[in-house]
Amino acid sequence: MSLPAAARNRWGIAAGGSVGYLDLGDAVVLLPGSVEDMRRDLLDGITQADWAEARTGFGDPDLANE
Repeated sequence: MSLPAAARNRWGIAAGGSVGYLDLGDAVVLLPGSVEDMRRDLLDGITQADWAEARTGFGDPDLANE
C-alpha cells in the first residue's frame, strides 16, 4: 500500500517502513510502527492509579461489575 509522502514524512516512515492498522469495521486506522508498538505505548502510559480507578468502575459501581 502506498502512503502519501506528507504522511510518511510527518510520521518518519521511510520507503518500505512498518505501518500497523486497526480495522474498526467502518474505518481503518493506520499508525506508524505496528499494532504491538501501539499496544505497548498505550500500556506504558497507564499508571497504577489509572488501573485502580478502572477496577472501581471510575466511580460507577455498575461499571465496576462489568
